Amino acid sequence: MHAVQDITTSQQNATSTAETIISAEDLGMIFSAGSVVALEEVGFNISKGDFISLIGPSGCGKSTLLRLVAGLLKPTGGSLSVKGDPVTGPRPDIGMMFQKPTLLPWKSVMENVLLPKTLAGQVTKQHKEKAVELLHLVGLEGFEFSFPGQLSGGMQQRVALARLLNTGAEILLLDEPFGALDEFTRERLNVELLRIQREVKATILFVTHNIQEAVFLADKVFVMTPRPGRLAQIVEVGLPRPRDIEMTKDPDFNQRVFEIRDILGGTI
Repeated sequence: MHAVQDITTSQQNATSTAETIISAEDLGMIFSAGSVVALEEVGFNISKGDFISLIGPSGCGKSTLLRLVAGLLKPTGGSLSVKGDPVTGPRPDIGMMFQKPTLLPWKSVMENVLLPKTLAGQVTKQHKEKAVELLHLVGLEGFEFSFPGQLSGGMQQRVALARLLNTGAEILLLDEPFGALDEFTRERLNVELLRIQREVKATILFVTHNIQEAVFLADKVFVMTPRPGRLAQIVEVGLPRPRDIEMTKDPDFNQRVFEIRDILGGTI
């Protein structure tokens, strides 16, 4: 069980050499005039370039936590900061992607990827060249002028990821982006996501209900309790990178999976 840390130990052992980019202390979120406590006493530090998986039972506050980091919700307790500044609203350096790709069906793949620039009122030749580069990065070379209805679900999620990257955000919040896809497509996209993170050097928070997916992707797995959501444990994955799907056969990989399964079982 050497890979498992409690919350206090994890915070105390945050490396002095790594830049803390997201920090929370006693973070809380209460909805519906106090009748629903979504999050309670959540604390963590996330370093620049970390890949964090969030896992826990349905309704434990995983998506709420992402929305707090994104500045879409205001916490009702505690503190939350990004790069040392309190989160008071949406920021241009934070982008979010959801389970559904939410593409505009009447616009081409290229136009959907360019949407952040279009909404900003400026689409230049350089922006178009960058959009093409991003589509190549996510494996969609040759589909620039296709429409969403002509693409598979996995390809649509690739478009949504390229659009997210085109915001220029360095902190990416992904809320079960591959949850609706079949197992093989999800595995391929997980491998692609790790490759993309290496290239763009993003900090990623990734919500999932799949323990194997959480371990495969992450540097650390934040395991949450049922509502009110708290951090039960932080699991240091400690597996080498780059990773491929063969790693899921490794005994160390499966040890991490069962450690997290045991923690989740103890929280319910």
